[in-house]
Amino acid sequence: MNTGQLIGYARVSTGDQEAQLQRDALADAGCARIFEDKASGKNTDRPELHAALDYARVGDSLCVWKLDRFARSLIDLVSMVDTLRERDIGFKVLTGALANIDPGTADGRLMLQVVGAMAEFERSLIKERTRAGLDAARAQGRTGGRPAVMNDDMLTVARARRAKGESVNAIARALGVSRATLYRRIGEGA
Repeated sequence: MNTGQLIGYARVSTGDQEAQLQRDALADAGCARIFEDKASGKNTDRPELHAALDYARVGDSLCVWKLDRFARSLIDLVSMVDTLRERDIGFKVLTGALANIDPGTADGRLMLQVVGAMAEFERSLIKERTRAGLDAARAQGRTGGRPAVMNDDMLTVARARRAKGESVNAIARALGVSRATLYRRIGEGA
């Protein structure tokens, strides 16, 4: 039984995402301090996670909102929880499948591994389905991505106007594109 303080760790995948929901849940759980990373789960460079692990002392517990905010894979999860256990630091998950499981017990570790394996399996299935969907779309002639701003007719007009000495600013304004787009497209055929 850990008697130290609760230390929170929050992570969002991109700078556009907001961790407020995680921070609120961690604060409501009683976390004395909350560390937050903005990094993809694939990214091994998570300085705030390392800071949280360095900050934790014997008897403390590391607390995360959801399991996928903490570990990148089953191996990563098991390794980090084992490291915490060796340092006599607890681990607590607030929501999801492990919210009521104590990974400090043999049963808890088993459940942690089962749930982690299922999460990893689900991520693999999502990747496979996404790849299959992209392949099917490509076979139908759809490539995805943003639509081109300039079509071939616009490019022909732009090149003709540029050859007559018209400024890039004037051409871009007339065609309704940015100067950068115009420079990029004119340079492609050069």
